[in-house]
Amino acid sequence: MKRRSLFALPLVAAMKASRAEVRYPDVRSGTVLAFPRDHGAHPEFRTEWWYVTGWLEDAKGHSSGIQITFFRSRPGVQESGSSRFAPKQILFAHAALADPVHGKLRHDQRAARTGFGLVEASVQTTDVRIDDWSLVLDADRYRTRIVSTAFQFELALTATRPPLLQGEAGVSRKGPRPGQASFYYSRPHLATEGTITLAGTRSSVRGSAWLDHEWSSEYVAPEATGWDWIGINLDDGGALMAFRMRHRNGGVFWAGGSIRDAQGGRRVLAPTEIAFEPLRTWRSPRTGVTYPVAMRVRVGDLELTLDPLMDDQELDARASVGTIYWEGAVRALAGARAIGRGYLELTGYWQPMKL
Repeated sequence: MKRRSLFALPLVAAMKASRAEVRYPDVRSGTVLAFPRDHGAHPEFRTEWWYVTGWLEDAKGHSSGIQITFFRSRPGVQESGSSRFAPKQILFAHAALADPVHGKLRHDQRAARTGFGLVEASVQTTDVRIDDWSLVLDADRYRTRIVSTAFQFELALTATRPPLLQGEAGVSRKGPRPGQASFYYSRPHLATEGTITLAGTRSSVRGSAWLDHEWSSEYVAPEATGWDWIGINLDDGGALMAFRMRHRNGGVFWAGGSIRDAQGGRRVLAPTEIAFEPLRTWRSPRTGVTYPVAMRVRVGDLELTLDPLMDDQELDARASVGTIYWEGAVRALAGARAIGRGYLELTGYWQPMKL
């Protein structure tokens, strides 16, 4: 699905324009995140996203995975212009449904410049919209509505705990240099309910989701080619996030993560405490890209195996953000015992990421 909104402007074209007159702010250590303000958009920064993933079940116990992501980009072009059509801020959105019965990812995407009351990202709190796609926070409950020809989502996601600040009080390093960082917090264990509509049939669903909100001006260092990321809702009430930035020479450029236990205690993981080991790969029949869809991950003292809900969870986003990546629902196992469910994200396997 590659429909674009009325005011669409591909990111790839925007990035070809000069940014010579634009200065993006740095992510500075010691900055204190303040809510609800920091639930909202930060339009001065280059890149931002609100990223929802989750496992849902219908009344028959059938499991499926969902992904809903809204991206905001400041391309740095025509910022001094007065035209209402100037692409000063661009929003993108991806939505996907992983259904093992269907066997491959159903997905859709949007791309649009902000304005005209149709495409907006509020700076007050989470309220991002592209036409009839939206993600809105009211108190502790997110509501999202996605209307696609392939599927429809109407979901409410209720926060059961405070935001989980990643890195150093919400400043997450992405490399050894100070500027290589993002502001980053997560909302694990979002109690989720609502409906999914397929081929005109609406089904009630319930489950648990994870939301990440992240913004930065320098996310991927020139030495890095992409990243592997996991967000896992642990069955005991804890939560695990871990990532590695892969070096262009084949090694690891940087890594990070955190564990929040069932009692709310948080432990920040050092780069040396995180390791991703591919166990099995899958090659896309459409793009020819090979992904390590099953992984062994070591995070501190915990070692777990990630087993995908299904192999074909590739998302071709060339019509919006100009890349192809794998975004998959996975089960987390400790030995043969299931200990959680979440998502694995694999980027930079098609081409090096530029973000």
